[in-house]
Amino acid sequence: MIPRKEPMFRHELKYEVHDVEIPIIINQINRLLSLDRHADDSGAYCVRSLYFDDYEDRCLWENESGTDPREKFRIRIYNCSTERIRLECKRKERGKTYKTSCALTVEQTRLLMAGIPVPDIASQHPVLRKLTLQMMTRRMRPVVIVEYDRLPYIYKNGNVRITLDTNIRSSKEVGLFLEETIPFRPVMSVGQQILEVKYDEYLPDFIYQALQMHDLRRTAFSKYYVCRRHMR
Repeated sequence: MIPRKEPMFRHELKYEVHDVEIPIIINQINRLLSLDRHADDSGAYCVRSLYFDDYEDRCLWENESGTDPREKFRIRIYNCSTERIRLECKRKERGKTYKTSCALTVEQTRLLMAGIPVPDIASQHPVLRKLTLQMMTRRMRPVVIVEYDRLPYIYKNGNVRITLDTNIRSSKEVGLFLEETIPFRPVMSVGQQILEVKYDEYLPDFIYQALQMHDLRRTAFSKYYVCRRHMR
């Protein structure tokens, strides 16, 4: 019997940064890491996610209370394009994160946007099957759209990914998720942005030292949680 492979949990550190700090941080990162190949000519891309929650708003309250472990489902697209649609289940456990995902068709996405389970559960990918079961048993449904502009950098050793997420915004118009234009509202204080550092087993020392130079403010920030709170 082939031994079961253990899931690879990743470290995920988040920092609050201000607009005035960004040029200095970017200049430092540019000398250490490579720009992600998925970035456009401006060096960035747009991330849009449709998040789900159940009839008790369990995901929202678990996030607020710091429940461990906890999971969230989301559908994600990039640059408002339907060419690549992913359903993701993000699990947080003991301060680390683990993400599983599968591709969705436009037709499947539109069903989920409407809160309708995708049929033929037996043939579904395990991630989609898990969401389908929760839609059927816990009335899991789409609740908020989260969108932001991401400047992504990567470093192969340690599978390091540093991203600067700016202009974080939300919309409750979940039925417009696949449309190019959606009414959004900003959710951050003026000039406030989020820097994320993700890595596997270790963070190379020279990257750690570079981050320490800027006296960054660590935060437990959740885009989903902040956008949900702004809906109330």
